[in-house]
Formats: sequence, structure tokens, C-alpha cells
Amino acid sequence: MKRFNKFIFLISLVFLSVAMLRLNAQERNLGQYVKPLIGTAKMGHTFPGATVPFGAVQLSPDTDTIPYAVKGVYTGDVYRYCAGYQYDDPTIVGFSHTHFSGTGHSDLGDILVMPTTGKVQLNPGTADRPQDGYRSKYSHDNELAEPNYYKVKLDDHQITAELTTSTRVGMHRYTFPKSDQAHLILDLTAGIYNYDGKNVWTVVRVLNDSTITGFRQTNGWARTRTVYFAIKTSKAFKNYGAKYFDSNVQYKGFWRKFDQTDNFPDLAAHNIKMHLDFDTQEGEELMMKVALSPVSMRNALTNMEEEVPNWAFDAVVAQGKQAWEKELGKIEVEMMNKEDLINFYTSVYHASLMPTVYMDVNGEYKGLDQEIHQAKGFTNYTSFSLWDTFRAFHPWMNLVNPKRNADIVSSMMAHYDQSVMNMLPIWSHYANENWCMSGYHSVSVIADAIIKGVYQGDAKAALAACVQTAKTRRYEGIGEYMDLGYVPDDVNGTSVSNTLEYAYDDWCIAQLANFLGDQAVEEEFTKRSHNWKNLYDSRIGFMRPKDSKGNFRAKFDPLDTHGQGFIEGNTWNYSLYVPHEPEALMEMMGGQKKMEVYLDSLFEMHLPDKYFEQTEDITREGIIGNYVHGNEPSHHIAYLYHWTGKGWKAEERIRQILRNQYHNGPAGLGGNDDCGQMSAWYLFNSLGFYPVSPGSAVYWLGSPLVKTAKINLENGKTLHIQAKNQSEKNKYVNKVTLNGKEILGFKIGHADLVSGGDLVFYMSSKPKI
Repeated sequence: MKRFNKFIFLISLVFLSVAMLRLNAQERNLGQYVKPLIGTAKMGHTFPGATVPFGAVQLSPDTDTIPYAVKGVYTGDVYRYCAGYQYDDPTIVGFSHTHFSGTGHSDLGDILVMPTTGKVQLNPGTADRPQDGYRSKYSHDNELAEPNYYKVKLDDHQITAELTTSTRVGMHRYTFPKSDQAHLILDLTAGIYNYDGKNVWTVVRVLNDSTITGFRQTNGWARTRTVYFAIKTSKAFKNYGAKYFDSNVQYKGFWRKFDQTDNFPDLAAHNIKMHLDFDTQEGEELMMKVALSPVSMRNALTNMEEEVPNWAFDAVVAQGKQAWEKELGKIEVEMMNKEDLINFYTSVYHASLMPTVYMDVNGEYKGLDQEIHQAKGFTNYTSFSLWDTFRAFHPWMNLVNPKRNADIVSSMMAHYDQSVMNMLPIWSHYANENWCMSGYHSVSVIADAIIKGVYQGDAKAALAACVQTAKTRRYEGIGEYMDLGYVPDDVNGTSVSNTLEYAYDDWCIAQLANFLGDQAVEEEFTKRSHNWKNLYDSRIGFMRPKDSKGNFRAKFDPLDTHGQGFIEGNTWNYSLYVPHEPEALMEMMGGQKKMEVYLDSLFEMHLPDKYFEQTEDITREGIIGNYVHGNEPSHHIAYLYHWTGKGWKAEERIRQILRNQYHNGPAGLGGNDDCGQMSAWYLFNSLGFYPVSPGSAVYWLGSPLVKTAKINLENGKTLHIQAKNQSEKNKYVNKVTLNGKEILGFKIGHADLVSGGDLVFYMSSKPKI
């Protein structure tokens, strides 16, 4: 009898444990802390719509149609719409399927759909007169944005719109009022950063009364970009029509025999808008699926059939939310308050939007050579904002998402193999290189991934690609840089930025060569990595442009960000951009005390408005003193205090930036999120360490914001982080231990972190001096 009772007791314990596990899984619900509306106001340039982690489809509302240029003149206001959505706008134009997150330039906004009632209108109208077009007023009171789910009421049409996605399919659910004039507007001319002539060609084929296929080719930031699509509606449309918005077409051929505006199934023009017409009952749900492909209309249909074969909208929402829970659950944290939890998990979310999957379910994708390729052994990705993301985003991926980052490196190597320029990506998207920003920062991403053991491909081939890219003389002054040791001011307008960034990238190549035992390449690029010294003007204590004859520029303003030889920064910030040789920089500046005074001044001085009022991506909110957190070249600066012997000042500044630059509201980011870079900075610094110089398998220690953190590593191990005595007041670190052993100095190795264990910060209200 005792044995039987013991058996019953053990069975009860098992059932209780299972029940508790289920309860904990339900309670975890990390998605509740994700607020996609953060960063949608002012300069954050994030989008609030539905998507899955790194999904090819980002289905989101666009709130205006500001053109990039009018009569050849840049409009300026278009910059606010890099993500298509601005929180303060009163109307929604429609829901498009591709977006960038947090960029400072733009493209995309493909396949815009808008549900309407009443008379067919193919003009979007204007924000002050929405009744003149298909757009609609809306209220944030009737708007909901969650991971993989977006909902809003379109007031002018009394339609409730709901959006969700799989990786390659966007799903719409519209609840209509009773109407015999219900429509789905399909605007294939719409786009972000649009201008006359951007649409190169558009094709639409109506296969039956509920299925449409087609493609759209544009010439924008990506010079030759083609998006193929397939559309299905849950209900047959009773009628459909189209209108061409082409002007000055010299030759129309014999297609003029047909009336192509009314129920014509074979459409082709530069600019096409369509309407699909329905009868609806009160409260009737009309659904639409839109699948995308980089390869073909047939592949778009296959993507739809494989990923969303039915009309189970709620199931697609649930599957996407489950994918987000898996992504968010890689890091479980305890914070000081709910606001911090929201900032943390929204940062994880924003750091999981880009790059995006760029291949079909069968593994096919379009390459840089515009040919069709098969991704063998890796997932192909696109949209590499490398000037931003090499700093923290890719190192973050190497820590929490190494398999995905290895695939990203494979995608970069495929880009190189397909490039007739023989270069790795600079800023690339959708089978195109757009050459935006400076440096050749693919080499940083590749070196960091190989040295940290993440990328398992051909490392020697990767090194050769890095070397070839760094020796492409025709690109942005590299030839002069190789000959003179710097990029001359009379050759390139961002000569100083380029020189500093090339020098850092060269150091990365040297580190990779050392890792692979290639002494010749290591020596060559170590020498090149010192080139930053050639533009330091010791007379004024700043980096300064120099012409081809070796003369420093005479007229020079250290506070100005325009026309001074820098990109997105002034020399106060850029003179500290030597992340690979901070000690040598400090010595050149005059030693520890001089650098400390410099850093103090940077954070505490007042930067007059005139120095950034003409800068699109920076407002006063993105600045602390003259420290510009909203632009990436400053992201390592707080850690330089460690070299001055005043590490407690680094801890002070890190906590200040965390509190000053990240908030819960729509304007909660101090600058563009830049494809997850701003968010990755927040994540690393919340955990208490940061990769000051990617390409080195070392992180610099800071001041954590978490109380505890559990990183569920991909290798099956777990890293536990604890901040003892954590509080708002206790921002200083008196001691750090790893598995009970004190860390001496201010650095910790990547291998130590991925081995798992316990990293403990002992916090205090008083600095350790």
C-alpha cells in the first residue's frame, strides 16, 4: 500500500510539473512587451505592420504618398516616410507589402492595397481632402499593432482592416459594411520614395475571378528591382477594371483594339491601377492573400500554396506570434520596471526585422547578376545596411542568432561571386547594389563571424573577397587611399570618414589574415590600418581633411556636419572613430587626461541648432551635448573612458544614453533605428557589454540595465547574467565575476560568453575609483 501511495504521489508530481511548465509557457508571452509603434514618429523610421522574424513580406500601412521629387527638385518632406508610416499623420493611404525598418533613405512599398466603398476612386487624394481619393481617416484609438498582427478601422469607409503574414505571404482580412459598391484598390504605381518614371514596367494577368499574378519593375535606390506577385481573394470579384497612368507613350501597338479598362485579363504598362469589385453584407469578411517572389509569378503562387494554403487568418496570426515568441525567448530578462521590459523586447523585435529572406520556398532567388540561382545549404538574405549594422547588429547575431548570421555571410559571398565589380556588398537590396554610405564594412561582418567561429564556409575564399574589395581602386577614393595613405579632400567629399572607416576595415582584414595564418596579408593590412594617423591634425586636436598635396584644409569648422569631410557627423565625434587602436589614439591626443577632458566636453557642451538643423536624420532628441547617438559613428565612444582610467564615467554615460535615447512612445528612438543597429546597441548595453571593435572576439564591459538575464544560446548552453543590488541609483560596477572568478580589466571574451555560465555584476551607488 505504501508503494502504491508513493507511486500515486510521484505521478501527481509529474502532472503538477507538466501543468506548471504549461502555465509558465503561457505566462511568459514576451510578445506583450513588443510595441511596434515605437519609433514610428519623428526620425525612428520604423513601421508598425505585420511581419514574421526576418520575413520577406512586411505588410504595413502607409500614411502618405509624398513624392521624392517634384519637377526634378527633391521635396525634403519625403524623408519622413522612409518606412511609409508617420504616427502623426491623420490618414492611411493603403497597405503595402515591402518596407525597410529604420533606414535613412528608402525604396519598396510594393503592391499597395486599399479597401473602399462607394464610387471607384483610383487617386489616393490628399491628407486634407481624403474624400477626393481612396485614402481614409483613422484614429489611434482604433489601431492595434502587435507582432505579426495589425488592426485599424478606416473611418471614411467604415471598414476594419486586419493584417498578418507568413514569411512570403501577406494576408488581409477586411470587415465591410453592407454595400453593392465594395472594392479592393490595387495600386501598382504606389511606392516609397516615389517619382515620375520610377516604375519601369508592370504586368498583370487575371487568371480567374479570384486569382491575379504579375510583376513590377522599378528603377530607384535599387537600379533594377523586380517584384513578382500572386493575389487570391476569398470571394470572387463580380467585376474588375484597370487604368493606365502612362503619359507621352509614342507607340501603343495593336493592343488598342481592346478596351483594357474593363474586365481585360492581360495588362501591361508603366503605371497600372486596378479595382476589384464586390457586393458585401453587413459585417462580411473579405480576405486577400498576396505572395511575393524574387523569381517568377509561378514561384509566387507556389509560395502561397506552401505557406498559406487556406483562409485560416487567425491560424496565420498564431503561427507568426509563435515564431516571434521563439525569437524573443532567446533572451529572458528581469528589468527594473515594465517600461524597460517594453524597450528591451521591442529592441529584440526591431533587431529581428532585417535583413529579410530573399528566396522562394524552392530555394531559388535572383542574384546580383540578374540571373536565377539556387541557394544550396543556406538561406539567402537581402537588405544589408552595413555602414550601420556592422557595429552592433551583426555581433548581436553572432551571439544570439549565429546560424542566421552565417547564412547572411553566405549571402554576402554569393553577392561577391555574382559581382562584375568584384566587390562585397556595401548597401545592397533586392538583387542590387545601391552603393550607399562609406567603408567596405562587409569585411567587418565576415571577419567577426569567422573569428568567432560562426561562419563555417570557405574562410580563405572569404579573406580573398575582403582583400579584393579593399583594393578596388575605382571605389570612393580607395586608389588614392592606397597610394597616399588617406583619401584626399579634393577627390572625395567625405574623405575623412572614408579614411577612418577604411583603416578600421583594414584592421579587420589583418585580424582575419592572422587568424588564418596569412602573414603577408596581415602585414599589408596592419600597415593600412594605421592610416587614420595621416589625418590627425595635432595643432587643433582633431581629424581634418587633407588635399592630394598633403595640405590640411584651411577653412574648417569642427562642429559642422556639412562639407567638412565627414558623413553623418562632425570631427568632434569622428576624431574618436579609431575603435581598433584606442590606446594609440589616446597617446596621439596627449594621454589619458586629455582624452578624458575631450570626452567630458563632448557629452557636456552645447551644440547650437545651426549645426544640425539642416540634417535630415538628427533632431535635438538624438543628441547629448555634442554626442550624437542618433548617428552610428558615436556608438562606441562611451567605452573610451576605460582607456582614461575612469571606467566609472563610461558606466555613467552608458546609463545616461540608455535612459535618454530610448523610450516607450512613438517617438521613443533618438534617431533612425537603421535596420536594428540602434536596437542592438540597447540590447548589448542593457546586458552590460558591447563589441567596440568587431573583428575582435572581445566585448568591453559597461553598466547593465537588466536585473537578471538568461541567454538561451544556440549551442544548447545558457548564459546567466545577474546585476546584484541593481537599481536606478546603483549604476556603477564595483566588480564583475564569470563563474565565480573576478574579471580583471574591462573586457570579456566571446568564447567565455558562448561557453555559458554565470556573469555577475556587483552594482553600487558609488563609483570604483
